[in-house]
Amino acid sequence: MEDCQKLKKATYHLWTFTISKMISSFGAQVYSFAISFYILHLTGSATSFAMNLLCNILPRTLAAPFAGYLADRYSRKKIIILAQVAATLTIGGLLLVNVTKGLSLTAIYTTSCVLSLTSMFSGVTFSSSITGLVDQKRVQRAMSLNQMSISFASIASPSVGGLLYGTISMPVFLILYMSASIIAVFLESTMNFNLFANRKEHSEEKKESMWQSIKAGIQDLKMQRVILVIIWIAFFINFLFGAFEVGYSYILIEKLKMASRSFGFTQGAFAMGMLLFSIYFSIRKEVKFPLLFSKRAMIGMATMMGAMGLPLMLQVSASMVFSFYLVIMFGFGAFLICVNTPINVMLQKQVEDDYKGRVFSILETMATCLIPLGMVLYGFLYDQFPAQWILLVSASLLIGVVLFLARPSVIRKVHPELVHGKAVKGKFGAVS
Repeated sequence: MEDCQKLKKATYHLWTFTISKMISSFGAQVYSFAISFYILHLTGSATSFAMNLLCNILPRTLAAPFAGYLADRYSRKKIIILAQVAATLTIGGLLLVNVTKGLSLTAIYTTSCVLSLTSMFSGVTFSSSITGLVDQKRVQRAMSLNQMSISFASIASPSVGGLLYGTISMPVFLILYMSASIIAVFLESTMNFNLFANRKEHSEEKKESMWQSIKAGIQDLKMQRVILVIIWIAFFINFLFGAFEVGYSYILIEKLKMASRSFGFTQGAFAMGMLLFSIYFSIRKEVKFPLLFSKRAMIGMATMMGAMGLPLMLQVSASMVFSFYLVIMFGFGAFLICVNTPINVMLQKQVEDDYKGRVFSILETMATCLIPLGMVLYGFLYDQFPAQWILLVSASLLIGVVLFLARPSVIRKVHPELVHGKAVKGKFGAVS
C-alpha cells in the first residue's frame, strides 16, 4: 500500500515538476527576449547587448561549485524555493526601480546577474533531486519532460515576448513574470524531494569546510572514469560550438541576408526538433548504451555544424537556402536531445545522491567556463576569415575530440557488455 502511494506521488511529481519548469522557463525566456529588445531600443549598442549576455553566463559559471556544495549539504527543497523566491523579489525590485526612477542599464545588468544565479542554484539542485522525486523506472521520462518544457518555452517565448513587448508596458510585463514565478514557488512547495532519495546523514561531513567538501566531490569524480569523460567532452564541445553560436546568426543575417521572418522560422525548427525528440524519449525505453548513443549524436551535431557553411560555397536560390537551414536547425535540436537525455539519465543513476550536487555543478562549470572566450574568439575569427572554413575546421576538431575522448576502449570500459554480446553488435553495429 505504501509503495502504491509513493508511485502515485511520483506521478504527481512528474507532472508538477514539468509544469513548474515550463512556467519558470517560459517566464525567463520571455523576459530575456523582451529585455534584449529593450536594451537595443534604449542604447542601439551591440556592446550593451553583449554585456547583458555576459551577465547571464559569468555569474552561474563562477558560482556553480558553491551551488553543488549547498545542494549536497542542505535541504534541496528549501534551496529551490528560496532561489525561486529570490527571483520573484528581484523582478519585484526591477519593477520598483522602473516605477520610481525608470529602467537603467545598471538595474538591468544587476537583475540579469541575480536571475542567472537563482536559475543556476535552482537548476543544479533540481538536477540533483530527480531520483528523489521519481522512481528509477521513470528517470528518463522525467528528464525528457524537463527538456520538453524547455523546448516548448523556446518555441512559444519569441512570439509571446514580441506580442507582449509591443502591446503592454514594462511594469505590466514584470508583474506577469512575478505572477508566474509565484505559481512556480507554490507548485515546488507541494513536492516531497526525499520520496525516493537515498541520502546519508552528514553529522561528520558538515564539519568540513566548503572547499574540503568540493575537493571530496572532485576526488569522487576521479574514481568514475565515465563522468570524467563526459566532463571533458562538455568542456571542449561547448567551446568549439562557439563556431555555431556566433556563426548561425552571422551567416544567415549578415552573409545570406535572410529575412527576419525566415530567420525566426529556423529558430523555431531548432526548438521543434528538441520538442519532438523530447516527446520520443519520454515514451521509448531507456537507452541501453548511453555513452555510445550520445557519441554518435555528437558526431551528428558536428556534421551539421560543418554543413552550415555549404550555402556560402554553392549558388542556390533563397528558398533552397531557407529549406536547407530548416533541416539543419531541426537536426541540431534533435541531436542535442539525443546527446543530453541518455547522458543525464546515466548520471542520475550512477552518481550517489550525496554527491549529485557537486558532480552536476562541476559539469556545469566545465561546460560553460569557456563559452565567453569561445564567443569572443569566434567573433574575431568570423571578421577575419571565411565563415565556411571556420565551421569546417571547428566541426573537424569537434569530431576529433569526440572520437578521441570516447574512443572504443573507453566505450568498452563504460559498457563492458558490448565486448561479449554478438546480439548487441548486430543491433548497434561495431563499437566505434
